[in-house]
Amino acid sequence: MAKITRKPAPRKAAVPKKKAKAASPKPIAAKKSLKATKPWRPAEVREVFSRFQKANPEPRGELEHVNPFTLLVAVVLSAQATDAGVNKATRALFEIADTPQKMLDLGEERLRDYIKTIGLYRTKAKNVIALSAKLLSDFGGEVPRTRAEIESLPGAGRKTANVVLNMAFGEHTMAVDTHVFRVGNRTGMAPGKTPLEVELGLEKVIPSEFMLHAHHWLILHGRYTCLARKPRCEVCLINDLCRWPEKTV
Repeated sequence: MAKITRKPAPRKAAVPKKKAKAASPKPIAAKKSLKATKPWRPAEVREVFSRFQKANPEPRGELEHVNPFTLLVAVVLSAQATDAGVNKATRALFEIADTPQKMLDLGEERLRDYIKTIGLYRTKAKNVIALSAKLLSDFGGEVPRTRAEIESLPGAGRKTANVVLNMAFGEHTMAVDTHVFRVGNRTGMAPGKTPLEVELGLEKVIPSEFMLHAHHWLILHGRYTCLARKPRCEVCLINDLCRWPEKTV
């Protein structure tokens, strides 16, 4: 009997699958940048500081001191600390150590006892003793009057130098702390990613006649009105000029 051989059924040719169409990425809305807001006109900046001046003609820094040296020490101690906390510690300290030589005579260990309520007090005590020694050896026991020389002292940076130059020697400097940095950016008057950018931006736009007290007005405005979490827009002197898109008035 003949063997029956069955031919295998021909395979269907594979139909190539259609490639799924890649979804085009949705455009991401750019965050609104303060640099994109309407720039401040010179007349508006002048108006801001005229209002500050009228409300507080002679603003004062809140760090207590009796001379340029104690101001320098107070500013160095104020890093990452409140002015009130520094004042509480330095009132007794400055009664017995208000010069570099007296501070050296006090010594680092006893100095720590006076400032132990301040954050980072061990490092700060070391810096205060070191800067006192440097003032005596390099500057005749006097606080120098240039930014570069002040910045050469242990524990002193650009902000410290600007505060001392302004408050002790009447220089038109702009010390940018956390309050000034916030106000410069939030209002759009001098936006910047770093304190130096904000400092230079403010110096560029603020009229010279206001520069002696400008950083104090901005600090006080940031500390008591333009608060970090809940700004008090309803009592703000400059709420009609402020560029902040989230202001509440």
